[in-house]
Amino acid sequence: MSDLFQDYSEAAGRTGAYDEMFAPGQEARDSYAEVADALRKLSLADVSARADSMARTFLDRGVTFDFAGEERPFPLDIVPRVIPADEWTVLEKGVAQRVRALEAFLNDVYDKMNVVADGVIPRQLVTTSAHFHRQVHGFEPAGGVRVHISGIDVVRDAAGTFRVLEDNVRVPSGVSYVLENRRAMAKGLPEAFGQQLIRPVEEYPRRLLSALRKTAPAGVDDPTVVVLTPGVFNSAYFEHTLLAGLMGVELVEGRDLICRGNRVYMRTTAGEQRVDVIYKRIDDEFLDPLQFRSDSMLGCPGLVNAARAGGVTIANAVGNGVADDKLVYSYVPDLIRYYLSEEPVIANVDTFRLEEKESREYVLDNLAELVVKPVDGSGGKGLVIGPDASNDELEALRKRVVADPRGWIAQPVLQLSTVPTLGGDKFGPRHVDLRPFAVNDGDDVWVLPGGLTRVALKEGSLIVNSSQGGGSKDTWVLADSPQVPVETVPRPTISIRERVSVWPVESNWRDRQSEQQQ
Repeated sequence: MSDLFQDYSEAAGRTGAYDEMFAPGQEARDSYAEVADALRKLSLADVSARADSMARTFLDRGVTFDFAGEERPFPLDIVPRVIPADEWTVLEKGVAQRVRALEAFLNDVYDKMNVVADGVIPRQLVTTSAHFHRQVHGFEPAGGVRVHISGIDVVRDAAGTFRVLEDNVRVPSGVSYVLENRRAMAKGLPEAFGQQLIRPVEEYPRRLLSALRKTAPAGVDDPTVVVLTPGVFNSAYFEHTLLAGLMGVELVEGRDLICRGNRVYMRTTAGEQRVDVIYKRIDDEFLDPLQFRSDSMLGCPGLVNAARAGGVTIANAVGNGVADDKLVYSYVPDLIRYYLSEEPVIANVDTFRLEEKESREYVLDNLAELVVKPVDGSGGKGLVIGPDASNDELEALRKRVVADPRGWIAQPVLQLSTVPTLGGDKFGPRHVDLRPFAVNDGDDVWVLPGGLTRVALKEGSLIVNSSQGGGSKDTWVLADSPQVPVETVPRPTISIRERVSVWPVESNWRDRQSEQQQ
């Protein structure tokens, strides 16, 4: 192995985590053999040049995020995360199982609440969730699907076993980085890319559009689909434009829509055109000022009534946020058994429910050894890692937990698995998680082969969120046979600049910006 991996084994040993690339003794695992061989032949100058090239490409294409008020290219590390075919089969099955259970749960809690009557989950837990919306209680969404798109966050524990960390079925984001990461890595590490049977990811837009059209209101033969965005100032605006463009549908803002007679129309240069399916990228609270926040300028008045009347499909359905509640998360294994009569394929991370007196007392006595999370938090906000917190921070946390135990859960400090990541002049072990994306059309749950691998760029950090300074890796799911569709790239003898791009490269920044505005 090259000098870039000098002292890697020692650093990996200090983390106490499962390293996905190297077995003990710094022997590359079989799934990483091609990647290790490619990296062995590169110098620091080679790796740095390729990393800089990928960053410039992301900046030119607008693949950025907001960090501390500054627009930055989304960090993509040159070492991919590789998942063997047999491990992916388990993940795929487990994610699909979880989506089916959450779909059944949402249908139930917004209807008869049998899960409450049968004693599986307390009624108060559901009704006190910040994202349980009574405005949509009692009606079935057009198309019969609530969870069209989901992102299920999974991690590996110290033994290398996958566990679910949280569920995202409200407005899951990040799939644009999956698509763009693949495009960049085909040029960033072509030596390994061309030698592997890697499952492709470019099928996602087609699958998504197909699911949205399939769940259109009854009687619509050729549904019109739109992507509803909050606008150019939203941190995920690049993703909104990318998905709309790849699906070939209109990107609209709330001011472009009008509701009349429980139907939704969009304003166009040729007059009003009916909209049948809205893929919303807006939080529920801002969607309809008649039902939620009256000061919202991002949504459109009347959308909820139109959905209630069956005049439009909203994806994901309004009210899904109750399933994102981290206290509800702790009950998902029970929900799988209740609705599907199956055992969970992927286990949860052990979780303390602080509403329960015994658990709360234990957590309050051991705050310095646990991770404590707000049940409605996202992006790592509000999370407190006990071993890293000061005495003042722990005391403040104690007061908040005592004042509102329903608002918090606690978990053991999980040493997330590590993957080599470039830091300075060498590779070091950095902690990662994985967000596989699933598309549900009502008949089948399709899981995108791979997903978004997020990486904590700071040594020793467990916070992988981009909003907290994290980055990403391309996720390579290996095919178990040539019959499975795989990515193809030219042989690595061709120069990097000559390699085929997945999408055309724009002539310059101004043209790209103009296209996004349109």
